[in-house]
Amino acid sequence: MRASYARVLESPFNENLIVSSTANPVIDAFFGGSSAAPIRAGQRNEFHGGFQQALGRYFVVDGDYLWKYTHDAYDFSDLLNTPIFFPIAWHNSKINGFSVRGSLPNFHGVTAFVVAGHVQSRFFFPQVGGLGSSPPVGVFRIDHDQNLEQTTQVQYQFQHWKKLLPYVNFTWRYDSGLVAGSVPDFATALGFTADQQAQIGLFCGSTFATPTSRITTCAASNRGALRVRIPAEGTANDDTNPPRITPRSMFDFSVGTDNLFRTEHKKITLRFTGINITN
Repeated sequence: MRASYARVLESPFNENLIVSSTANPVIDAFFGGSSAAPIRAGQRNEFHGGFQQALGRYFVVDGDYLWKYTHDAYDFSDLLNTPIFFPIAWHNSKINGFSVRGSLPNFHGVTAFVVAGHVQSRFFFPQVGGLGSSPPVGVFRIDHDQNLEQTTQVQYQFQHWKKLLPYVNFTWRYDSGLVAGSVPDFATALGFTADQQAQIGLFCGSTFATPTSRITTCAASNRGALRVRIPAEGTANDDTNPPRITPRSMFDFSVGTDNLFRTEHKKITLRFTGINITN
């Protein structure tokens, strides 16, 4: 069993930090006349608890739970829809989640592990530092928030003449979907550019948006996006039901050897890998 506590001083991101903390009439004009507030150092209370336990000779379980509470929590914002980023600070944040790992060290040449996690990343208005402005109350989730992510890997090392024969390795990665920004309903997606619609895979019936042809209206009941889960009409909530990336799995397969020429001192490793083999 293990547990820990940390009191942490959180320093903001450095990129454009001075600009974001200094009132400037030209920059203020982009944000409706709002003035920049100086960004203060954040203060975080962080707790961890965990355990590790062997189950017999061939299986080990390792689990952790974390909880972070931060005053003056940091985030990034951007200038309109440009790649110009700057740090901002929110009133506070609460981040909590767990991770668990199960391992099979070695069973007749088979080694394997599965690691899974869940995290909630909730930030609370108002904005207390940096450029821009925000509503006075509310909660939202940032793109670290995900219900489930997991990676499973199984490897087999051929047992006979193991210095010569290869190993084979299979990996499965699953993501339930990170929070994905401001697509609260299908009507909002209709206002995107053609390129933005194509990137999220927006469709109406059998019609799909392309980088040069956008969807402007849609009366079909079969509509949505391939790569973003858009909440049903009227159900979007920045805290309890935000837009998310659609769930996805990735599969990798590899074969290789850690000692190609069976030498003692200098060893040559060779591996062939197929990444995302089902797509």
